[in-house]
Amino acid sequence: MELTTLVDNSRLADRPDLAVERGLSLHVKTQGRQILFDAGSSQIFCDNATRLNIDLQTVDAAVISHRHHDHCNGITHFLDCNAEAPVYFRACDEAAYSFRAFGFKSNVGIAKDLLEKAGERVKFVSQMTEILPGVFVVTELSHQYEQPKGNQYLFTDAGQGRKPDTFEHELMMVVKEEDGLVVFTGCAHHGVLNMVETALSLFPDTRIKAVVGGFHLVGLPLLNGIGGTPQDIEAIGRTLLGYPIDKLYTGHCTGMKAFGILKEVLGERLEHLPTGRHVVI
Repeated sequence: MELTTLVDNSRLADRPDLAVERGLSLHVKTQGRQILFDAGSSQIFCDNATRLNIDLQTVDAAVISHRHHDHCNGITHFLDCNAEAPVYFRACDEAAYSFRAFGFKSNVGIAKDLLEKAGERVKFVSQMTEILPGVFVVTELSHQYEQPKGNQYLFTDAGQGRKPDTFEHELMMVVKEEDGLVVFTGCAHHGVLNMVETALSLFPDTRIKAVVGGFHLVGLPLLNGIGGTPQDIEAIGRTLLGYPIDKLYTGHCTGMKAFGILKEVLGERLEHLPTGRHVVI
């Protein structure tokens, strides 16, 4: 597998030509197919793809991890430059999504007209689905472990009043190659541990070559704090050590403070995934 970060919160130091935003978009090449996993919140990932010599017209499918603007709103620009690839969302009720903390509130949801404009290109998935050979979209996620503490600031409103977001709009992607799995988390609002547990329950006795994406260990993003305590983050790292995972590539909503704590626990198994990073897994 070849993996390139089209947009993330940060970029490679030697690529000042690449733009950044608070969002995530990854280009994946696997088994002769190409996948766009998440699309950031604007056209930036498309512009960066051009600078990285990636032709989005040749992408076979797009997968959106959840309905927050920093992962899905850019898909309108993908639809403009790619005429055929389906775009996969998890099926769920329509709702508004917001961030609320200490009297501050912000709309963090999908653009209202995005799905309508996308029309039949959007495919809604309600169960585990193999969208391409060896590429699985997974909707039923484990609840064995606690969800990230940063979720406490995130809410939904489907017309019956505001409620804590339970992330019924979130999915994960698992790619099964001959030598193991690669697990794509998006933001891992269900928790990275729950996503790993889900992957291993679906593909028992299978090596996980890599876990890729955000882990949502940030607390209040503007303060770059951590969700919970340093001990909470360390505990997640120690639990990850117990799983058959070769590498973890993360950025975006993990937060740099949490990343530093995890790095102390996971060492070389954990790497940063800024805009422009290209890895072979």
